[in-house]
Amino acid sequence: MLPRVPPLSTVFTSASLDPAALVLAVAAAALYGVGLARARRRGVRWPVWRVLCFYVLGLAPYLVLACGFTGAYGSSLRWAFTLKIALMFFVVPLLAGLGRPLGLARAALADAGRDRIERVMASRPMKVLGNAFVAPIVGLILFGTFLTPLFASYRADPLPSGALGVAAPLIGLVLALPLTEAESFERSSAFIVLEFVYVFIELLADAVPGIFMRLSATVLDGVTAWAPGSPSWFPSPLRDQQLAGDLLWFIAEAVDIPVIILMFVRFSRSDRREAQSYDELSDEEMDALAEQHLRRRRD
Repeated sequence: MLPRVPPLSTVFTSASLDPAALVLAVAAAALYGVGLARARRRGVRWPVWRVLCFYVLGLAPYLVLACGFTGAYGSSLRWAFTLKIALMFFVVPLLAGLGRPLGLARAALADAGRDRIERVMASRPMKVLGNAFVAPIVGLILFGTFLTPLFASYRADPLPSGALGVAAPLIGLVLALPLTEAESFERSSAFIVLEFVYVFIELLADAVPGIFMRLSATVLDGVTAWAPGSPSWFPSPLRDQQLAGDLLWFIAEAVDIPVIILMFVRFSRSDRREAQSYDELSDEEMDALAEQHLRRRRD
């Protein structure tokens, strides 16, 4: 029996307006554009490839996910809704973050504005969310709710669906900032090595919700029948859940590859920065540092 798949005409022509996502995208595009204009007036020319990352790889796919096929059928199909939220949480923030919106804000603002940004980045919530040990926990909690009846509420109720479509990319962007805006989250080389180890643990943690959705023999959210008049190409509810699990599992695992690459780049820069700081020390400062280290070992 051939698998039931949506017709290509349906995939490319389906549309559904998501007002919350549209407001977020327009606001983000306008703020980034204002930042570009102000940075240019201050003599800073932002790299074109970073602008393209933010608009073409970040905002454009976000709008397609929110207002295209996955937005139109996300209220019914588990796999369409899962694809939308998973890409919004894992992929869109990482690609938009390559546009370095935080770095652009620093380049565009005066000293007072940059000081406000520094205070925000130094706040406890940002330090917690900017920690690589927190990101997998957030993702596990979010997609763990897909294993409960809440998953049906997300799809059926426009309010939580719209809220999730806005919260997922915003939270994902905050979690991605340590990788895309590394200068705002300075870490020692030793700490980054620990993060490397934790990322490999994350490879397993991210897969848990998707594995449960894929292997469960029952429909976890309790919706076991389609509404009257549903398209003939809809899979069975259980098969729909399995497809959602496959997609979540694949996306959560695949995104770890660029994350590891970006962490390696971050480690290289941190190691080079630390080596340069030692090279700049005088002989007397090096002797004092060595003596302090030896004293700590004796204590």
